[in-house]
Amino acid sequence: MKTLGLYIHIPFCNGKCPYCDFYSLKQTEESMDEYISYLNKKISSYTDYAADTVYFGGGTPSLLGTDRLISVLKNIHDSFGNIQRETTLEVNPESPNCLDFEKLKFYGVNRVSIGLQSANDSELKILGRKHTANDVRNTVKTVQSSGIENISLDLMIGISGQTAESLTRSIEFCADLNVYHISAYILKIEEGTVYFKNKDSLNLPDDDTVCDFYELMVDKLDSLGYGQYEISNFARDGFESQHNLKYWNCEEYLGLGASAHSFIDKKRFYYSRSIRDFYNNKIIPDGTGGDEEEYIAMVLRLSGGLQYGKFRNYFGYDLPRHYIYNAKKLNKTGLLYVDDIGIRLSPKGFLCSNSIITAILYNE
Repeated sequence: MKTLGLYIHIPFCNGKCPYCDFYSLKQTEESMDEYISYLNKKISSYTDYAADTVYFGGGTPSLLGTDRLISVLKNIHDSFGNIQRETTLEVNPESPNCLDFEKLKFYGVNRVSIGLQSANDSELKILGRKHTANDVRNTVKTVQSSGIENISLDLMIGISGQTAESLTRSIEFCADLNVYHISAYILKIEEGTVYFKNKDSLNLPDDDTVCDFYELMVDKLDSLGYGQYEISNFARDGFESQHNLKYWNCEEYLGLGASAHSFIDKKRFYYSRSIRDFYNNKIIPDGTGGDEEEYIAMVLRLSGGLQYGKFRNYFGYDLPRHYIYNAKKLNKTGLLYVDDIGIRLSPKGFLCSNSIITAILYNE
């Protein structure tokens, strides 16, 4: 029986943040009950797989409340077995009082991801967030008091009005709360968002400043004990996201829910951004995956990079020499390292990873 990662998409939100392009809908009690009913039927239809990681993403999964979440967790365990490694729940800082974390822990949740974005309330207002830094502090304390220690906070770089000092305060805020994992993303203006519509009026830092912020963040987090293990992810030793590592290592995963993507048997497929299409089981093929180029592009996002031994284990043959030759041409730039173990990007290299990966894959 194949073991994979299971992603559950919960599309409900209290409101749409102006920078967000994820699929989400306004929730009602009736719409959430209907969604969970279809989701549980879908989960029960899978009997040929086991799962060792589960990730509840969204949207705002915590809006479901304890009882609905437990019904899904029970169903997952019945269909996919006991989840041995990691079960993550994304939580909105406004909704900890809606959840009984001790019960959720009993039913398998052992990791919680909280959308902080910034510890500066003025920046949160600019981002359209409804919570304050103090809401996040209280949510973290509530989760920790339940016995769930593995907590991740999301940070954002490149916010309008952000400074080196305000970013440093946000990083120190996370460390002071003793969370074990931090995901830090550079703000992207996505087409179809309110930010995209108003992009000319946004007072965003320029590219050079954002690069400076990124390097500051990497150095500061390292000094506080958070090792960078992926372009945008940092963790204390042993607390790297096991589910997300599946994506970056081209391992198999099944996504259930509107807009969820899957990768099984070298094939990619997904549900469209339509709750009704999910109910009607309209699965859209998305080609093949896991070939040499995709594997190299994904693992080079990791601090461990492209390791020759792992490549051999994945494909059954050695890494073709032209990739190594292309990488060695960049070896003196300080953007990557090539040695007997493999090829890996430096922190500076992560800032221009797309260009470097393209050069490794396609330069002749």
